[in-house]
Amino acid sequence: MADEPRLPQKRYFRQRAHVNVFNDMKFDYPERPSTQDWAPYYPAYFRANGAEADGAGEDGKRPLSEGTVVEAKRGPGCEAPEAPEAPNALKEEPNNLARVEFADIGCGYGGLLVALSPLYPNTLMVGMEIRTKLVRYLQKRIEALRAFQHGLLDQRSSRSVEWVDVRSKLDLEISALHTSSEAVDEPDNGETTRLVPGHYENIASMRINCQKYLPNFFAKSQLSKIFV
Repeated sequence: MADEPRLPQKRYFRQRAHVNVFNDMKFDYPERPSTQDWAPYYPAYFRANGAEADGAGEDGKRPLSEGTVVEAKRGPGCEAPEAPEAPNALKEEPNNLARVEFADIGCGYGGLLVALSPLYPNTLMVGMEIRTKLVRYLQKRIEALRAFQHGLLDQRSSRSVEWVDVRSKLDLEISALHTSSEAVDEPDNGETTRLVPGHYENIASMRINCQKYLPNFFAKSQLSKIFV
């Protein structure tokens, strides 16, 4: 039996708040946005380089056929829409099928990404951080959350699994902020016992110096939101 996933603990990933961005540090970055390989970060959306599949595009992006365009556009784990868009209409803009649209610059431990993930399950988001330990923590956190979600999906055939109503949850949290003067003691570490839209497959983190290399990752007008 495989070991149950476990969320990492922050106390093992503490690091000083600031890093000199002008230090001569080694980073992996693409020559241009079109050469960036996103497959290791979003395996549910991109096929790894060298992988072969019938109907795969030259750039290796999913979907692999016209019949799966709608599902890939909306992201894994989302409920089917009542009136899905026609596959041909989506295919006219292939860049919209799978590309990063939200960037969290200096994402820290990834609280914002984890909170936004189920609210925007069809949007790929990346957290960019220069501190090594924080990036390692967030990577482990995302991997654990995905593993919890996959485990819940496997259990759906044998028992009833609850889905989170993310909008109602958000409304309650906003209401609590306005009605309570006390700070929230328990942070939102992500759902481990209930399914969420997207299953955290749409978020990732990477270590990079954004002041130097941010334009190497994103094409013009690619990002719709930047959080700093």
